[in-house]
Amino acid sequence: MELILDGIRTALHLIFSLDRDVLTVTLLSLEVSCSATVISLCIGIPAGVFLALSDFTGRRFFISLVNTGMGLPPVVVGLFVTLFLWRSGPLGFLEILYTPVAMIFAQAVIATPIVTGITIASIQNLPANLKLQVRALGATRFQTVWILVREARLPLLAAVMAGFGGVISEVGASIMVGGNIKGQTRVLTTATVMETGKGNFDVAIALSLILLGLAFGVNYLLTVIQQRERPR
Repeated sequence: MELILDGIRTALHLIFSLDRDVLTVTLLSLEVSCSATVISLCIGIPAGVFLALSDFTGRRFFISLVNTGMGLPPVVVGLFVTLFLWRSGPLGFLEILYTPVAMIFAQAVIATPIVTGITIASIQNLPANLKLQVRALGATRFQTVWILVREARLPLLAAVMAGFGGVISEVGASIMVGGNIKGQTRVLTTATVMETGKGNFDVAIALSLILLGLAFGVNYLLTVIQQRERPR
């Protein structure tokens, strides 16, 4: 119990003293995770809407792939992204391995199936006759899709929260593709692992509390928006 209290005291000290290393790590965590989440939304929502509304051969197979990807182990993602970005890999010419860009890329791969899967479920859970009613009123295909997405906006906000939660807490892929380099690719999760390995449990607890606070703050904001939009 004393160790936890020491961690809380250390966390408060690091926060209110505006420790430079902690600020750097925290801001980089936000930058990487928010960027990855935005990319996953740009890919996952259109892909989810397409799979939910289309009817083609192999559709169930692709949805199964998406559902499998929702539980994809981060270390597996880290391995394959590292192989792709390795000097002799297909994307080695980009020379972005062990940079924040590589971390964003890996985290986007992790979050995209999550967003896609929740989007599919959100669209498919709409009333079955809604699409027919919209088309009967003369809406174009684009207008129909837009109306369906708008009707599913509340569960889609859950997709945002799930995607962000999946990447802000991720550690395996970030270490593998980022290298945990101080001042460059070290984020809250990788710093926590490092401090734990060094036996600095008070600092590790402090970083963990900051990470939890960060995740709660973002999700609280999204929850407020979601509940404000909820039908009464």
